[in-house]
Amino acid sequence: MLQVMANISIRRSNALGKAMARQKTESLALSMEAKLGIRWHWRGDQLNFDTPRGAARGTSGTVSVDDTSVRVEIDLPLVLRGFRGAVEGKIQDELDRLLR
Repeated sequence: MLQVMANISIRRSNALGKAMARQKTESLALSMEAKLGIRWHWRGDQLNFDTPRGAARGTSGTVSVDDTSVRVEIDLPLVLRGFRGAVEGKIQDELDRLLR
């Protein structure tokens, strides 16, 4: 089955260092697991996630962490395409909060 995705790509500077940014990213993933039922795992310095059920069902993506930046890539399923702007704004706000 072909799924048309709305892609979101956001990159932020990271002045916290890789270890702290990674720790904060994992805390956020745990929170999203509780709120939205995401599944997640680390592969190196990249957190991979997907959402098998619930309101965000079909959403997947990655959060890549390095010494100087954090990059978020999210694929929204067709059913959530209309909410792309709101989702992107929420992610930008959360990244800004996370990287303080």
